Amino acid sequence: MLASERHEIILSLLRQHGTVRLADLVGRLGVSSVTVRRDVTDLADRGLLTRVHGGVTLARPRGAQPEPGRSAPGALIGMVAPSVEYYWPPVIQGAQSTVAGAGGRLVLRASRYDAAEDRRQVGKLLERGVQTVLAAPDTGGRGARDLLRWLGSLPVPVILVERLPPPELPTLALDAVTTAHALGAGLAVRHLVSLGHHRVGLVTSRSSPTSRALRTGWRETIESLGQEPGVDFDVPAYGSPDWAGVYDGVLDRCRREDVRALLVHSDREAIGLIERARDGGIAVPGELAVVSYDDEVAAVSDPPLTAVRPQKHRLGALAAELALARLAEGADRPVHRVQLWPTLVVRESCGAAADSAPVAW
Repeated sequence: MLASERHEIILSLLRQHGTVRLADLVGRLGVSSVTVRRDVTDLADRGLLTRVHGGVTLARPRGAQPEPGRSAPGALIGMVAPSVEYYWPPVIQGAQSTVAGAGGRLVLRASRYDAAEDRRQVGKLLERGVQTVLAAPDTGGRGARDLLRWLGSLPVPVILVERLPPPELPTLALDAVTTAHALGAGLAVRHLVSLGHHRVGLVTSRSSPTSRALRTGWRETIESLGQEPGVDFDVPAYGSPDWAGVYDGVLDRCRREDVRALLVHSDREAIGLIERARDGGIAVPGELAVVSYDDEVAAVSDPPLTAVRPQKHRLGALAAELALARLAEGADRPVHRVQLWPTLVVRESCGAAADSAPVAW
């Protein structure tokens, strides 16, 4: 029997009975349990059925319906963040202040950009008795897709933070709040082009999952403006082994290809690049304009960095608001996917117009 034939039989049985046990499908189709699970996973990913414990159904629950009279105050909300250092502290603070303001409590656990660890930490929160979970799970590594499927099947609502399901899971009914990072990269490029720069390069942090979206926004904006792309580098973190040599290589290539404007992710990499430029006799912004993507410590750079600022505190607050609303309204509430725009903060690091008298490298 072809897979398409098995799929039609499964859907026909669900239309007749509403819910079917996996064991019954094995007997009805005459195939192994592994084949049935593969068929069910394929149909679930396409949004044609929903998996429940031991079986499948046509119904699509999105978390437990609250008990009559139950409201958000006093809620215990769990959060799994991939880090409690770079980027995430203001997100966590935004979520905590919103939950506390509603009379609830936020319980935090840290992961490490790993699907297995994400799942373990969410499981610990469920054992703790949380009523909903804010999660920033791994969406690109090994086991990431299975992790997202599992999150979608939990008996409590899950709110994704700075994450979206991949295109392969188009109907995964999870609320999410994200930052428009690609748009933020576009803001930086447009600002530099408005200053007269005709080639804007990109330097991204090798360790950051944000880099992919920034590269997309950088490339699409350059193309839409009819500009010629500048250099594109993925670099190690500022201060890591051999960082100085790599950053010097970026500057050498900028010199060779006459690239006089850079978007750099993140602040620490931008500060390191300015340091190496100064040591190499390159003036910022006189000879090289720099815009940072982050704005955590950009203002104290020398010179102060023009920066694109993701609204991290507001991101965490909005994620908590979605969680509280989901608890209050239950499964009748439609799925919310909310995107926040970052803002551009103009400082001194890109102050010189590129169309002024050229300066020799």
